Amino acid sequence: MSVQELPAQEQQRQPGREDKMWPEPEYTPKYSGVGKLTGKVALITGGDSGIGRAVAVAMAREGAKIAIVYLDEHKDANKTQAAVRQEGSDALLLPGDVGDEIFCEAAVDATIEQFGRLDILVNNAAEQHETEDVREIDADQVERTFRTNVFSFFYMTKHALRHMPKGGVILNTTSITAYQGHKTLIDYAATKGAIVSLTRSLSEALSEKGIRVNAVAPGPIWTPLIPASFDPEHVAKHGTSVPMQRAGQPNEVAPCYVFLASDDASYISGQVLHPNGGNVVGS
Repeated sequence: MSVQELPAQEQQRQPGREDKMWPEPEYTPKYSGVGKLTGKVALITGGDSGIGRAVAVAMAREGAKIAIVYLDEHKDANKTQAAVRQEGSDALLLPGDVGDEIFCEAAVDATIEQFGRLDILVNNAAEQHETEDVREIDADQVERTFRTNVFSFFYMTKHALRHMPKGGVILNTTSITAYQGHKTLIDYAATKGAIVSLTRSLSEALSEKGIRVNAVAPGPIWTPLIPASFDPEHVAKHGTSVPMQRAGQPNEVAPCYVFLASDDASYISGQVLHPNGGNVVGS
């Protein structure tokens, strides 16, 4: 499976998910960088758009070089790469299916070949499928959701650890659904609960190696995953149920990842941050 960038002309023919969104999500960081991640390299799955793009740009602003893993949204990935380069950094595009362990190993190897190191792994790729009747969730959907949302975290972590130095950081994207559940995203919510337990277990297992493992549990955020997953009525009301009565923007979530990746969080591991619009949940 190739992890090479597609030819520019082929990429330009691919429609991006963001072309269907209005207003467009906000990605630009709200603060000036101070070099918190200078010299670091971050690999971000699901980095072509949404939270992943905002994290890529924010980490680039702090001095990190970025490897962007994504499925097939080439136009969106190109925009992320351009945004990272605008911050004075560089981004490597790695298209492929994170549910395939062979691809995950190849993506890590390509990152090492390109940048010479890997300091930060952000497991962020996810998919969700709204289902009104739990009886309609078949085995193929459950396996597909878990393969993308959980198996990929294992695969990426396993192969990243071959290169990650002491002081390395693993960050996992879970969700408020891990704590509150969701009646029409049952298999998705189950994967997000698994990620919380995975984060805590990896933190215990890797502490002696000097590698910190934390997670971020966003609430309703305005990303391409929303119009891709829900009907227009649901999309129009997205975020109105939280105390702040609005959806969050990707650039309101990204600072959590930057903080946890930096030395500012050197005494934090096994924890979850909750940018969720004011919902009070157990950590």
